Amino acid sequence: MRSSASLTRLIGIANVVVVVVAVIGLVLLPSSAPAPQVPAAQRVTPRPTGEPPAQVGQPPGVVATPEFARQVKANELGLVPVLMYHRIVTKRRASIDRTPAQFRRELEKLAEEGYVPISAKEFAAGDIRVPAGKSPVVLTFDDGHPSHFGLDAAGNPRPGTAVAIILQVAAKYPGFRPVATFWINHTPFGLPTEPEQAAAVGWLVGNGFEVANHTWSHPNLRTLPKKKVRRQIAKAERLLRKLGAGPAKTMALPYGSMPRSKKTARSGAWEGTAYDFTGVFLAGAEPSRSPYAKDFDRGAIQRIQSNGNKGECRKWCSQYWLEWLRKHPRERYVSDGDPDRISIPGRLRGKITAKRRPLVNAY
Repeated sequence: MRSSASLTRLIGIANVVVVVVAVIGLVLLPSSAPAPQVPAAQRVTPRPTGEPPAQVGQPPGVVATPEFARQVKANELGLVPVLMYHRIVTKRRASIDRTPAQFRRELEKLAEEGYVPISAKEFAAGDIRVPAGKSPVVLTFDDGHPSHFGLDAAGNPRPGTAVAIILQVAAKYPGFRPVATFWINHTPFGLPTEPEQAAAVGWLVGNGFEVANHTWSHPNLRTLPKKKVRRQIAKAERLLRKLGAGPAKTMALPYGSMPRSKKTARSGAWEGTAYDFTGVFLAGAEPSRSPYAKDFDRGAIQRIQSNGNKGECRKWCSQYWLEWLRKHPRERYVSDGDPDRISIPGRLRGKITAKRRPLVNAY
């Protein structure tokens, strides 16, 4: 992991050069293309709306001791990949697009390498509940594109969407928890009417997914005065609450661009609507620090763009970083399976945030 000075340079390079150019490309492309279809034999029937999502973790009563933590090589101060996705489309038309096949392969690789998805709000709050020896991963989707989610005539996730693929991979790999975070703007999933939007958001929230704030119209917040920043965030909050997903606990910055007043992104109010986020997410270049680390910044959480390792992505995107974490297992977050303890190698004792120190289980 690089120094804080290097981190600042990475944010500048990756967010401005890689993300802004690619997202502007998306804005200029039509967004109404139908999502790719998946053969009926590959479809997965989701659990009914309202049924509690499956919980992943150790059985009640299991306590991680130093001996057990050493056995599973737990390191809950390790790095966590927070993956950033945009459109999932059959034909890529922008550099940050991913095809359904690429998306599926990446999810299957994550499952095979012992990653378990958690939501952005769980991660930001430090509520990480994955089995011992496994690692958390956060799947995040910007802009609420139609390729992320939609309901078919039967009220099930439309085949070929990101949610349908996540469910299929979870069915193939039972330990792979079907959870992700969708950060939306004023027209979630390209749905034109409020009843359609409410049905989609209701299905997602009822099935354990997170739907949260990506501002009202996706502006570059750094170019706006404080009042307009608060207006952008608060208008999105009103929509989320109307649709049954608010108040949001997390927000992703459009283009990864921080307002001139960093505090305004984290909390504020506009015309009677207040917001207060547990975590604000950037547009990525590196894995995130553990939320238990004393240098973890909830107001500027790093993400990694999902992409190959060519060109601008040689050292910034998911293929590079997932391979790097595989080759450096001591740097990766590995769970002890006990949500009431934070297991770490003794050498890291001084790197944990003060309020978490009573929970430390060092070995």
